[in-house]
Amino acid sequence: MAGRDLIGYGPNPPAVEWPNGARIAVSFVVNYEEGSENSILDGDAHGETVGESPSPVARGERDLANESFFEYGSRVGVWRILDLLDEYGVDSTIFACALALERNPEVGPEVVRRGHEVMGHGNRWEEYYNMDREAERQAIREAVASITRSTGERPLGWYTRYGPSVNTRELVVEEGGFVYDCNAYNDDLPYYTEVHGNPWLVVPYSLEVNDYGFWRGQLSTPMDFFESARNCFDTLYREGATHPKMMSVGLHCRIIGKPARAAALRRFIEYVRSKPDVWLARRIDIARWWLANYPAE
Repeated sequence: MAGRDLIGYGPNPPAVEWPNGARIAVSFVVNYEEGSENSILDGDAHGETVGESPSPVARGERDLANESFFEYGSRVGVWRILDLLDEYGVDSTIFACALALERNPEVGPEVVRRGHEVMGHGNRWEEYYNMDREAERQAIREAVASITRSTGERPLGWYTRYGPSVNTRELVVEEGGFVYDCNAYNDDLPYYTEVHGNPWLVVPYSLEVNDYGFWRGQLSTPMDFFESARNCFDTLYREGATHPKMMSVGLHCRIIGKPARAAALRRFIEYVRSKPDVWLARRIDIARWWLANYPAE
């Protein structure tokens, strides 16, 4: 396990060049998780406790209202988001839980058909930091196999829910088929770390522009999401005039897939589309560009 790096690029971030001279690479991420959350029907001790509204149901009993909040994402939300991205020609990365894809078998092939990247997001909402090394290794292996069956494509990136364990990055490298991981929130640009003596690419994620704020009470109205996303974009776009940056936009089918909130997503995409020198990229595209143009020293 590597130690911490509190310095990074420091006061002199690299003046990278994105394709076509873009000032910013914007990565839209759709978290597809519905059906993989904690569920008494799956043998868990309790159902998922986080939902659209606080639950009065006793722990250990089924909360049908909360279950239905999640079901909206797979029944309706995912299709609304995919159609919206299609309308504006935006290719995204899907953080996909294997079990969620298994339970809605139309989603995986359709995501690939529309040109989106499918990224490994675990079997379920598993807490990898509570697993021993071999259990986590097996979980990663099972998720890769399942996602490949569901979509026809092997995931090339990995991002755990609840945060990685001290073993996650090493296990991802040892698995042998991944190109990069996103298990960090510590930069506005990709960077290399070292695993087993070799360089390894990290494409950091961000929770700053993330619709989960609606369920956490950080966002109240759709305009809150739009304004937060726009302010983040404007700052990075301005900095990108001399030192191009990367922006992550985190979406959930059960949250931003609701009609009013989807309108805020549409407005933000239109705003981004109105600006020149913007690269709307899947995370695998960013990773491949970085590996090809900024190889590890």
